[in-house]
Amino acid sequence: MFKRISLDDAQHLPVWRRPVALLVLMAIGMPIAFNVWLALLNNFVTDAADFDGLDIGILHFVREIPGFLAILVIYLLYLFREQTLGLLSLFLLGAATAVTAYFPEMSGILTLTLLSSIGFHYYETVNQSLQLQWLDKKVAPKILGYLVGIGSAAALVPYALLTVGWKRFEWSYEQVYLVGGGVTALIAIYCLFAFPQFESPTPQARKMVLKKRYWLYYAMQFMSGARRQIFVIFAGFMMVERFGFEVHEVAGLALLNLVANMVLAPAFGHAVARFGERRTLIFEYTGLVIVFLAYGGIYMFGWGLLVACLLYVVDHLLFSLAFALKTYFQKIADPEDMAPTAAVAFTINHIAAVTLPVPLGFLWLASPGAVFVLAAAMAGVSLILATLIPRHPEKGNETRFSVFARAPAE
Repeated sequence: MFKRISLDDAQHLPVWRRPVALLVLMAIGMPIAFNVWLALLNNFVTDAADFDGLDIGILHFVREIPGFLAILVIYLLYLFREQTLGLLSLFLLGAATAVTAYFPEMSGILTLTLLSSIGFHYYETVNQSLQLQWLDKKVAPKILGYLVGIGSAAALVPYALLTVGWKRFEWSYEQVYLVGGGVTALIAIYCLFAFPQFESPTPQARKMVLKKRYWLYYAMQFMSGARRQIFVIFAGFMMVERFGFEVHEVAGLALLNLVANMVLAPAFGHAVARFGERRTLIFEYTGLVIVFLAYGGIYMFGWGLLVACLLYVVDHLLFSLAFALKTYFQKIADPEDMAPTAAVAFTINHIAAVTLPVPLGFLWLASPGAVFVLAAAMAGVSLILATLIPRHPEKGNETRFSVFARAPAE
């Protein structure tokens, strides 16, 4: 926990103590608590506190506040080393998830949601920074693809157990939340003590970094946060509210998502390495436009459950391509900007996440289909922005406009 070692020297350690091994364990730990929370959420809040669309919007507004304040990670790095902060955040996510069901009223649900969200968002901010610092640019897309697949495999375990055992063994919300959150907390504690502190070759800036040449990355992060909220909040809620899904049915659908992700995510990593970030992101956003319009069709044209399930799976798969945005930034950024820009990007990503849930909750009460049409428009804006990524992004070639900025004056 206290020994410091350079990344070069870390390659001489046993495989199970190297930086990539730590990234793998973190990729396993986070999805367990988060997906247990997510799998039970819509049914738990409906059963325990009789939530409607507006209430779920309020809950997600509270949940996204820590993401909006991810910029504070920069200042926490004065108190904690980046690796330590990430693992403490992972522990908080697990601990808060573990006790969620013991507070089954509106105030308790919102409080535990806030605490687990602090853990989740601060972990994700630091994890992204560590990935970009520890992974070589040439292999980063492939390894990130494998990490996504590993995370999906880890999340698959609680969903599989819920699908098979929720009704058969009559598990309670308290039991499942306690076990799921507890496992994540134990993984965080193990990682704190089992791994040395890995020293990156470039010290990270401990101040807010906003650079003009990163403008496209910032814009795409903002739009990503906007459209993601609609999927996270309302796609799952639709399955419960409109189609009457129970816990084991929600878990079964998520299980299908995870199996597909586990199989395809490594291939997606190789695709990003081969075809580049621009083509990959254009493919993702084109697909999302189609999927969100089809979601709207469920309400406008009365399409049934089979269509909804198919769209939910495709939607989830397309979102797994989002790591291409990470590798785009890795290629254009200064090495010392990874940590502060990860924090800034999370804050930008969550501007829409904080402002949209409540108004979208009101819009959902009036017209659920309109919520998904709005999401399609957001994905369309992301598609336009993706076309501005150059074929070979690098420092000095951040956007397709960079060539004009470099042109000598007449």
